[in-house]
Amino acid sequence: MVREDGKRNFALREEDGSEPSEFSGNMPRQAALKAARTLEPAPSEDEAERTTIRLREKGTKKVHEYEGWAWKAGAPEVDEADEDFWLNDLDDITKANVSKQGIEYLDEE
Repeated sequence: MVREDGKRNFALREEDGSEPSEFSGNMPRQAALKAARTLEPAPSEDEAERTTIRLREKGTKKVHEYEGWAWKAGAPEVDEADEDFWLNDLDDITKANVSKQGIEYLDEE
């Protein structure tokens, strides 16, 4: 279901059917990227372990399936004059990527 601000809610679906987390985004991929950033990051993208991420769109029986991975990367350069900018305190940031595997439709009621 689409919220008033245009975003949709997606529940992270575990193998046992539980849904411990919820992510929002305009598109399923946006929510999947947010979910992927919660994975344990590898030192580099090449070394990152691929994990299946299943997101059920709230209000529907659609489950969007992605392959996701996360890695550490150097924080981008920021203007040193901006002392309040939060990236000034970071050495590394977590980056993530996802690849859509398909959509499954749940039979359960």
